[in-house]
Amino acid sequence: MKLREVAEVIGGELRGNPEADIHGAAGTLDVKEGEITFLEDLRLLKECAASDASCVIVRDFIPEIEKYQIIVKNPRFAFARLLELFSIKPSHPEGIHRMAYVAEGVRIGKGVSIYPFAYISEGTVIGERSVIYPGVFIGNNTTLGADCILYPNVTVREGVTFGHRVIVHAGAVIGSDGFGYVLEGGAHKKIPQVGGVIIGDDVEIGANVTIDRATTGNTVIGNGTKIDNLVQIAHNVTVGEHSILVAQVGIAGSTKIGNFVMLGGQVGVADHAKIDDGCMVGAQSGVRGHLAKGIHTGSPTIPHKEFLKASILFAKLPEMHRRIKRLEEQLGLIKGEAE
Repeated sequence: MKLREVAEVIGGELRGNPEADIHGAAGTLDVKEGEITFLEDLRLLKECAASDASCVIVRDFIPEIEKYQIIVKNPRFAFARLLELFSIKPSHPEGIHRMAYVAEGVRIGKGVSIYPFAYISEGTVIGERSVIYPGVFIGNNTTLGADCILYPNVTVREGVTFGHRVIVHAGAVIGSDGFGYVLEGGAHKKIPQVGGVIIGDDVEIGANVTIDRATTGNTVIGNGTKIDNLVQIAHNVTVGEHSILVAQVGIAGSTKIGNFVMLGGQVGVADHAKIDDGCMVGAQSGVRGHLAKGIHTGSPTIPHKEFLKASILFAKLPEMHRRIKRLEEQLGLIKGEAE
């Protein structure tokens, strides 16, 4: 691919030979001659300048890098587009494999691929060009939009609705029963979970994620939200649009999470919590109640700046304890002399 073509794809301004050949994209530490990389953090300037890259995507022209450069507003996003462009995409055998089970009356759009050992239950609708890999189970009356991908061993229970371009990675379980019980007669009696799950457009769900169906109504994941591996989302949770849930986040029932929220790894959210649009919560934090827009850390969460101050004091506690003990001993001596 010519460098001018690369610049056209990412909408950048080229500084260099437009006829130079580019055959791949890689990170700064892995890039080879004939490939393109990107520089977003100037702390990596020396490594980038010394790399074998033939071209670098940058936000502003950098004279210290004696390589071809393409100037764009968002180098990381431009690089992501090129990774997709140069990557080898797996081929999908359109049609239904003879070793897949598809119930009568299932509606299947054009260009759909269903691999061996998939199980598609009655009342299912699968949109155009969607791909169902081996070992996927889809329950009754589930709807998938166009261009969805369900990787191996995904389980989708009954009554789940997917939008378009949803990606679900291996081992995820969508629509499992919510964790609902009532104590009666000295035993925990199950509350039937008869609701559903609604997944919006352009959602990506990581490996081994679990999203519970609602008790009644729906558990909802908004458009464009991205969910990392091993996240648990309980019944009747609502997650807004374009939010990020990092690995091992756990969200308890009936929580409302806004748009453009970011929850770091292992964040725990108590039931019936409310997190406003644009909140950022640091890793391993605990959320309860209402969290207003801002950056929060700790368990229970407090504003991040206050958490940093508290962390400094926490590290000083042993020394403060020793000093207090010495002061108490000195006060005891003074008191004894006075008596």
